[in-house]
Amino acid sequence: MISIPKPLFLFTIFALLLTLIIPATSMAEVRVAATVGDLAAMAREVGGSDVKVDLLAKPTEDPHFVSPKPSYVQRLSRADVLVYVGLDLEIGWLPTLLTGSRNAKLQAGQPGNFNASTHVQIRDVPSGRVDRSMGDVHPGGNPHFTTDPRQMARIAIAFGKTLAKLDPKNADAYTERARQFARSAIRAAQEWEPKFEALPKQNRKFVSYHASWSYVANWLSLEDVMQIEPKPGMAPNPRHVATVLEAIKAQNIKVIAQFDYDSRATTNQMAQKSGAKLVVLDAQSRENQTYAEHINQFAKTLYEAMK
Repeated sequence: MISIPKPLFLFTIFALLLTLIIPATSMAEVRVAATVGDLAAMAREVGGSDVKVDLLAKPTEDPHFVSPKPSYVQRLSRADVLVYVGLDLEIGWLPTLLTGSRNAKLQAGQPGNFNASTHVQIRDVPSGRVDRSMGDVHPGGNPHFTTDPRQMARIAIAFGKTLAKLDPKNADAYTERARQFARSAIRAAQEWEPKFEALPKQNRKFVSYHASWSYVANWLSLEDVMQIEPKPGMAPNPRHVATVLEAIKAQNIKVIAQFDYDSRATTNQMAQKSGAKLVVLDAQSRENQTYAEHINQFAKTLYEAMK
C-alpha cells in the first residue's frame, strides 16, 4: 500500500473541493445580450454551450417601446457582445442603456457591437426627406426582418463569424452551428413558399395593423393591401378605419393580421364588422423555442387562416 504524505493528501482534497465550488471556465465564456427574442434564439443556437444569452425586451413587448430597467444596464455592463436589430428599431431605449453600461466593447464600431441589419437585404427604404410628420418611419428601411427566415440565415452566418473572432478556440463550433441554423431557416422558408404560392391570389391579400409585414409578404408572395394605422406608429382613427373596412369588403379580404404586442381593440371590432378573420401572431421567439419552431408556427397559423 502506497503511503501519501499528509500535506500532499490535504492539498489534493482541497483541489478537488475547488473543482466542485468554482464553475468550470469552459462553459458560457462569451456573454451575449440580445434585444429581441428572435435574435436571442439565434444567438443561443449559434453559440451553444459556449455562450450565455441575456434577452432584454420580453418577446411580448413592442420593441419600439421598451421601458429601460436598471437590470438591463447590468446585463449590458457584463456582456461581451450586443446583438440588436438596428435601423432605429431600438432607438428609443437602447442608446441610454448602452451609455449607462459603460461597456466599451459594445459601442458602435467595436467587435462586440453586432448590428443585425447590416447583414440583411433591407426593404422599404424611404426616398427623399423623412420627418416625424410621416409617423414612425425608419430612415434606413423596415426593421421587421426577423420574420423572414432567409434574412435570419444571413444573420446567423455573420454572427458565427463574430463569435469566432471573440472566442477563437471555439471558432469551428460556432461556424458549424451557424451553418446548421442557416440550413434550418432556409428549409423552413422553402417548405412554406410553395404552399402559400398555391393559394388563390385573392386569399393571399390581407390588411395589417402596422407596417411590419413587408418581409413576410415578400417571402410568402402575399399582398399587404393597407395598414390599420393611418401612419406608422399612429393610433387608428375612425375615418381611416372606415376606409380600411371599405377596402376589406370591396376586395373581399379574408385576413386581418397583427403581432401579439399590437392593440386588439380596433382589430377585434373590424373583424366583427367585416367578417375577416383576425390573426394574431407571435412577433418573436419565446425563450423555450428554437427560431425554426417559431417561424414554422408563425407560417402555419397564417396559412391556416388564408387557405
